[in-house]
Amino acid sequence: MIKKNPEFQKKLLAIFWIEADEHLSAMSTSLLELEKSPPGNHCAEIIEQVYREVHSLKGAARAVDFVSAEALCQALENIFAEVKCHRLTTSPPLFDLLHQSIGALGHLVEPNTDKILSSTTAETLICSLNRVLQEPLNRLAASTKNIRSEQPLVQAALPDIAVPPLNPALKTIRIAAAKLDAVLRQVEALLSLSLASTQRAKELRSTVDILGNWKQKRRPIQPVLQQIERRFAQSAGSRIRVPSPSTLSKALGYWEDEQQSIQALELNLAQLQKSADRDQRKLASICNGLLCDVREMHLLPFASLIEAFPRFTRTLARAQGKEVTLALHGGEIEIDRRILEAIKDPLLHLLRNCIDHGIETPALRARKKKPPNGIITLTISQLDSGKIEIFIADDGVGIDAAKVKTAARELHLIPTEDTLPLEPSAALALVFQSGVSTNSFVTDISGRGLGLAIVHEKVAQLDGVITLDSTPEVGTCFRITLPLTLVSLRGILVRIAEQLCVIPANNIECVMRFPHGDIRHVEAREMVASGDRTVPLIWLADVLEMPRSQKSGAPTEMVQAVLLVMGSTRIAFRVDEILGEQEILQKPLGPQLARVRNIAAACVLGNGQAVPVLNVADLIKSSVKQIPVQLAPDVAQRPPEENQPAILVVEDSITTRALLKNILETAGYRVTTAVDGVDAFTALKADIFNLVVSDVEMPRMDGFDLTTKIRADQYLKEIPVVLVTALDSQEQRKHGVDVGVSAYFVKSRFEQSNLLETVRRLI
Repeated sequence: MIKKNPEFQKKLLAIFWIEADEHLSAMSTSLLELEKSPPGNHCAEIIEQVYREVHSLKGAARAVDFVSAEALCQALENIFAEVKCHRLTTSPPLFDLLHQSIGALGHLVEPNTDKILSSTTAETLICSLNRVLQEPLNRLAASTKNIRSEQPLVQAALPDIAVPPLNPALKTIRIAAAKLDAVLRQVEALLSLSLASTQRAKELRSTVDILGNWKQKRRPIQPVLQQIERRFAQSAGSRIRVPSPSTLSKALGYWEDEQQSIQALELNLAQLQKSADRDQRKLASICNGLLCDVREMHLLPFASLIEAFPRFTRTLARAQGKEVTLALHGGEIEIDRRILEAIKDPLLHLLRNCIDHGIETPALRARKKKPPNGIITLTISQLDSGKIEIFIADDGVGIDAAKVKTAARELHLIPTEDTLPLEPSAALALVFQSGVSTNSFVTDISGRGLGLAIVHEKVAQLDGVITLDSTPEVGTCFRITLPLTLVSLRGILVRIAEQLCVIPANNIECVMRFPHGDIRHVEAREMVASGDRTVPLIWLADVLEMPRSQKSGAPTEMVQAVLLVMGSTRIAFRVDEILGEQEILQKPLGPQLARVRNIAAACVLGNGQAVPVLNVADLIKSSVKQIPVQLAPDVAQRPPEENQPAILVVEDSITTRALLKNILETAGYRVTTAVDGVDAFTALKADIFNLVVSDVEMPRMDGFDLTTKIRADQYLKEIPVVLVTALDSQEQRKHGVDVGVSAYFVKSRFEQSNLLETVRRLI
C-alpha cells in the first residue's frame, strides 16, 4: 500500500475535485443528449463518451481512496458496457436511475458532504444497477441454457481503456480562482496609478501653460526698460538725480539673465511634459493591456454555468408530472466568472418559476391543443462590447395581471380604492415587489412571493436590468441585461452644487446642453425635447435629497443634463456641471453601506478625491416617484370638501393619469380615473360627474368617440368634456369641435394654471 504524504494528499484532492467536476459535467450533458437522441451512429458516439468519462472518474476515485465513488462508477461502467454492446436497451426508468446515480456521485466526491449518508445511497443505487444487469443476462442465459457461458461476454464488454500520452506542451493550466482574484486586484491597483499618472500629466501641462502666459505678459517690459536706459543716459549731465546708466545697465542685464533662466525653465518643463505624457501613455497602454488579459482569464463560457440546467429542469419537471424541454442558445459567449456565480441562483429561480407557474401538465396542454411537451428557451446574446442579454421564455399559461394586482392590493402596494385595472406592463412589474405571488398556496418550490424580488435585487446589484413580458396562454419571457465584466467602467463625472458624482456610462444615452427657453411645462412637470421625443427633466440634487446650488436655475446660464435610459424609461437629470467622461475603478461600499439608496459604489479620482458612483436603477425608481407639482397660489394645498365637484380623468398612461389626478385633487376636486373610453362610459353610468378630462388616443374607445357617446346620451350630454392630448393638428381640433368638446389642450403647450382655470370656468 502506498503511503501518501498528508500535504501531497491535500494537493491531490484539490486536483481530483476539479477533475471530478469536469467528468460529472460531461457525463450529465451526454446522458441528457443520449436521452433525446434517436438510435444511430451518433448514439454510439455518445455512449462511448459517457463510458470513457465513467471509467476515468473510477480511476481518479481509486487514486484518492474514494471507495464508494469507485464502486458506483464500476456499476455504471457495467451498465454502459452492456448498452454499448447492444445487450441492454435504454428506457425512461433506466435513464432515471442513471441520472440519480450521477447525482449521487456528485455528492460522494464533494469536499464537504455526509459521507455515511452518501455511501448508503451509493450502495442502494449499486444494487439497483446490478439488478438491471441481471434481468437481460438471465433472459440470455435461459435462451442458451447455460448462464456461465455468457459471463465472458460481460467481461469482454469491459476492456481497459488506454490512457493517451500527455501533449509535449500543455496549452492550458489550472490555477486556483483565489490566486487569479489576487492578481486581478493588483492589476486593478495599477489602474489607479494610471489614473493618477494621467492627472499628474494634466497638472504639468497646466503648469507649462501658466509659465507661458506669465512669460507672454513680461515680454513687452524689456523694450520699455531699454528705452528708459537710453533716456537716463542722455540726461546724465543734468542736475536731476537719477540712477546711473551703469546701474540701469546692470538691472537690464539681470532682466536678460532672468529671461534666459525662464526660457531654460520653460524648455525643461516642456521636455518634462513630453516625457510625462509619453510615460503616461505607455503606463496606460501596459495597464489596460494587462487588465484586459487578466479579465480574459476571468471570463468563462456561459455554458459552464448552464450545463447543469437541463438535468435540473428534467428532475423538477418529472417531479411535477410535466414534460419540459430546455432549449439553450449562446452558451459559447464568455462573461466574468464573478457575474456567473452571482447570477446562477436568480436564473435557477426563473427556471423554477417557468416550470412551476408557467408550463402546464400534458393533460391540460392537450385540452388547450398545445403539444404535451413544454418548451423553455434560454438564450444568451451579446448586445455590444460591454453588455449581454439573457432571455428566458416559456410557452405556458402566462401571468394573470389581475391576480398580480389583487396580491399587490392586499400588500397595500397600490391604492385599494382604485377599482380600475392597471396597464398590463405596470401590473406585471409588481411581481418584482416582495411578497407578491399569484399562487394561492405555498409549496417548497414557490408561493412566498420572495423569489422574483430577490432576482430583481440581485440583478440590480450587478448593475443590470430585468424586464418582464407575458401574454395569457402564450407564455412569459424575462430579459436580463448585464455587464460583461465588473470593477472598472466608463463614467460621466458631474457636479451637483459642491459634490462630485459619477454616473455609469452604460445607461447614458447622451449629455445635453440647452438654454432655459427650451424647457417646457407639460402635465405639471418640466420636460425637454430629445430628438423626436419629449422626456422629463428632473433635478439630480432633488433625487439625491441634496440642496440645490445657489447659482442653479439662473435664466442666463445654459442648462446641463444627462439623459439616462433603462428599458423604455428615459429621464433627463439636471446637474450643475458636466466635467467629462473617464474610466474609473469602482470599489464596493462594504456591508454597512451595501444598500444606500441611489449609491452603487465609490471610486477614487486621479487627484485622490473619493466620489460616489450612482445607482442608475435607483435613480430611475426614485425619480418616477417624484411628481413635482407647482400649484397656482390661489389653489395651493386647498383641502377637499365633501360638496366639491367630481371629475372623471380618462387616460391610458398611468403616469399621466396620476399627474392629472394629483393636480385636480390638490386643487380640491373629487377625482375618479378610467383607463379608456369604455371604462369611462361605464363609470359615467354608475356615478355623477361634473366634468370629464380625457386623452384622445386610447385603446378600445378614444376621446373623440367617448365625447360622441356622452353627447348622444340624454342624461350625460350636458357634462363638459376637456381633451388633453399630444395631437396638434387643425384637423383634430376641428374634429373636437364637431363632436362637442368643451376645451382642447395640447400637451406640448400644457400649463397647469390654464387647465385649472378652464375647469373652474366650465364647472
